[in-house]
Amino acid sequence: MENSKQKSVPVLPWMRSPIDVSLFEECPLNLLPCLDPRLEEALLKMGVSSLFPVQVAVWQETIGPGAFERDLCINSPTGSGKTLAYALPIVQMLSARTVKCLRALVVLPTRDLALQVKEVFSAIAPAVGLSVGLAVGQTSIADEISQLIKRPKLEAGICYDPEEIRVEFQTNVDILVATPGRLMDHINTTKGFTLEHLSYLVVDETDRLLREAYQSWLPTVLQLTCSNEDGLFPSARTVTPTLGSLQTIRRNGVERGFKDKTYPRVVKMILSATLTQDPSKLAQLDLHHPLLLTTGPRRYQLPEKLKSYKLICESKLKPLYLVALLQELKGEKCIVFTSSVESTHRLSTLLNAFGDLQLQIKEYSGLQRQSVRSKTLNAFRNGEVQVLVSSDAMTRGMDVEGVMNVINYDMPAYIKTYIHRAGRTARAGKTGCCFTFLRKHEVKRFKKLLQKADNNSCPLHCLPSESIESLRPFYSSALGKLKECIESEKSKHHRTISKSSRAGKVSGVNNQKQ
Repeated sequence: MENSKQKSVPVLPWMRSPIDVSLFEECPLNLLPCLDPRLEEALLKMGVSSLFPVQVAVWQETIGPGAFERDLCINSPTGSGKTLAYALPIVQMLSARTVKCLRALVVLPTRDLALQVKEVFSAIAPAVGLSVGLAVGQTSIADEISQLIKRPKLEAGICYDPEEIRVEFQTNVDILVATPGRLMDHINTTKGFTLEHLSYLVVDETDRLLREAYQSWLPTVLQLTCSNEDGLFPSARTVTPTLGSLQTIRRNGVERGFKDKTYPRVVKMILSATLTQDPSKLAQLDLHHPLLLTTGPRRYQLPEKLKSYKLICESKLKPLYLVALLQELKGEKCIVFTSSVESTHRLSTLLNAFGDLQLQIKEYSGLQRQSVRSKTLNAFRNGEVQVLVSSDAMTRGMDVEGVMNVINYDMPAYIKTYIHRAGRTARAGKTGCCFTFLRKHEVKRFKKLLQKADNNSCPLHCLPSESIESLRPFYSSALGKLKECIESEKSKHHRTISKSSRAGKVSGVNNQKQ
């Protein structure tokens, strides 16, 4: 009866017959058909000697006689290699282009993810003469424009009539990795920035990008690229390559045609470890005969070599249990997830007040500036920090080598969140553990949550009672230090607000006098 009352979700016809990625095997680079030798060399320098199943499957559907005939939807577990799965075929396909203009756009929901994806492209694209740009708001928009757009130099000593001169801007990159907000900034305000020649659009972490509007970036991009397919070009506001090159592109095209159109269809690739099945959301993407690639029959998949454990304790004892667990893990690289940025800050402060744990523990959350997060993440990657206390800013797509353990300090509310958190470990075929702290009343709900991923194996992890008891004196002291720290931060915050308020009043009085 209970199942019959559940709301059924309609499944689109093309999602009913997917390609099963798990049927593919790893393939050594020297056996991969059609791979450009320059890209093979670049991959070997990255330490990549073979491709994972999802990468082989995507390569098969994108390279060769039927290359990119259909849009691709890739639903594969975290850590399975989705970034290289799309980066490699796109770079290979663009390697034959002779005119520099923006051909591939990769959109991601966060700066950190965009930086990570840009690194992958930058490791292989230069090998075939392609350049990669970044538009994420990490630097000023002026700095980004100088990297993305090339402005021709005018000859010195010649007087030009301002009314007759036409300055032509030229795109400086072949591939752009961007976040939605900064992408819209360039579309709306940057002279010379155009999607007129776009061939590939990648929407990574699709479910999150579809769930959040981000200034209507998707309809805007699709509208601009649809104009290309129909033979309609943007207004003269966006002037791209030199006139001779532009005429050649418009007359002859630079890629294979599609349905007798001079310009090809813009190929879309959408990816997620928890790809939505909602028809109304997928309809926003305007997919062309989409092909679904997924791992096995299940919608939600955990990494193959992940081991899940639960720890049951009272709320007030959770910090004690966490410290005992971290001591038991003996300095292994761990990410501790909390339910909010506020909880992340408090827990990180508490752990650092816990006496000599002989662990470097840092906070990572959306409350911090990008520069601080980047510095923390680099320290974590380099092993200078062993424990990262994080909000869900780290859950999606972030790849940090050597993370042995994920700890859910707060139980995730949804299976998608659990999958993305757990996916920070057991990546690329390696082993890893995910520990989840539960209160007694959460145990049944957590079991139901895991069953959505067909995971019925989550044994209880017990900590020695003596290790808990030995920490109690330190816990009392740490709580006192936490209280002092929070009060100090509040006081500092109030002083800052008061100072700003006084400055505003003085400014207002001076304006009135003027």
